[in-house]
Amino acid sequence: MKSKLSDNLRRVKDRIANACGRVDRSPDEVTLVAVTKYVGIDVIRQLVESGCGDLGEARVQELTQRAAMTEEMGQRSPGHALGSAKGQAPPNWHMVGHLQRNKVKPLLQWVSMVHSVDSLRLAEEIDSQAAKLDKTVDILLQVNAAGEKQKFGVAVGAVPHLAEQLVSLENLRVCGLMAMAPLAGEADQVEWTFARTREIFEDMLKDRALQPHFRHLSMGMSQDFEQAIERGSTMVRVGSALFEGIELEKPDNPD
Repeated sequence: MKSKLSDNLRRVKDRIANACGRVDRSPDEVTLVAVTKYVGIDVIRQLVESGCGDLGEARVQELTQRAAMTEEMGQRSPGHALGSAKGQAPPNWHMVGHLQRNKVKPLLQWVSMVHSVDSLRLAEEIDSQAAKLDKTVDILLQVNAAGEKQKFGVAVGAVPHLAEQLVSLENLRVCGLMAMAPLAGEADQVEWTFARTREIFEDMLKDRALQPHFRHLSMGMSQDFEQAIERGSTMVRVGSALFEGIELEKPDNPD
């Protein structure tokens, strides 16, 4: 398993580097978020020990359980943090799936960034719960660039206005945008979605009220992260490409 995971991780990083090279970007500009859905805790440990310090989950229950398990393993290690015995910092956990307001409270103890904020009410709940923890939470606004009815996300025209409303919330930092391309879309549809989100992002960069934290574009998954990088993505959310050939688990109680 360790060898297979290392090979997969190397291939993904090579693809990131090649995509960056095609548009004259440095691979250091792109953060790989390994989406650990359906992999066991031993795989997560290997990921972190291989230098993959950003982990993502689409379900609150699985993120909280896995984050707690990694912390517990770290406390049994000499450095008191998973990976620290080899010089790595403990992993950052990213919430990359749809988030309901009633699940914000258990999430905030563990999460470093929420990629999927799509309403003022959700943002206000995150801010309220973060204040109780004396914590500031980094968030991204999820954009429904293609206007797909079956997807969550803020409508294109409403994104700047929502960002303006969130600036006053003291326990949030609006750090950028997140988008998902159509899963069954043609290449030109995928390209258009990423390009449109990048246009919105660049327009919002001019808003001084969002600076200095507004700097991330979370676009691209296993099937399209190279296209996303070529359109300016700074974070790619990769799962299946990392875990090819590795036995997966199924959740007992999906959210």
